[in-house]
Amino acid sequence: MADDQKGLSRRDFLKTTGIATGALVGGGLIGGLVGYNVNKDGVQTKSGTKNAEDHDVTSVKGLMFFTNHADFNVLSQAVERIFPEDDLGPGAIGLGVPYFIDNQLAGSYGNNTREYMQGPFFAGEATQGYQSRLTRAEMFRQGIAKMEEEAQKRYQKPFVDLDGGQMDEIITAFQKNEVEMKGVSSEFFFRVLRQATLEGAYADPIYNGNNNMDAWRMKGFPGHQMAYINMIEDEKFQKIEPKSISTMQH
Repeated sequence: MADDQKGLSRRDFLKTTGIATGALVGGGLIGGLVGYNVNKDGVQTKSGTKNAEDHDVTSVKGLMFFTNHADFNVLSQAVERIFPEDDLGPGAIGLGVPYFIDNQLAGSYGNNTREYMQGPFFAGEATQGYQSRLTRAEMFRQGIAKMEEEAQKRYQKPFVDLDGGQMDEIITAFQKNEVEMKGVSSEFFFRVLRQATLEGAYADPIYNGNNNMDAWRMKGFPGHQMAYINMIEDEKFQKIEPKSISTMQH
């Protein structure tokens, strides 16, 4: 990647994408943002490198959808490139995003259970919602296989063995719709993957993402508080320790 992109901070990323103001990322923002400080040996931060063992993607947390750990590892490295660790906090792997996506794909999200999935099927516009005949589970299986295929075709290496710039090249090719997929465009798969990454980072921890509520802490989001009556009239910014919905009493 270009030298002027290597020092891009998560704060710059949040400002650029609108997440700092609570908005979700729209289309076409990846160029130069994914994986600016991650390499194949681990996650680069200003304080040093954290090896892959520190965030073992095949730990005992449990997989519900992926039966092939190689596929899960490709997913893990891809989402880490989209949401990398830096000096402000953990990235997608540290936040448990791969497990969040795995668990979601195993349920109604992956099977599009509550969505209309009958034909006819036409290519949708970028502003439209889900248009593919494939379920998200089928789309992710194919997309991950295509990432591995592109890695072998371009570099004769597994995707997880590529350096950061090489991974970025492949992921960006998906965003630019340069990779051929069946039943869905690679650009649409990229958008769904990025959306799922952000949802996994910022969702309540009960869904197996946002480990330790660290993503909320990076944003200063309080999570699910019972009340704000003791501080609502205070004009000063209130730093509140976030709480998961799992901590709320019934």
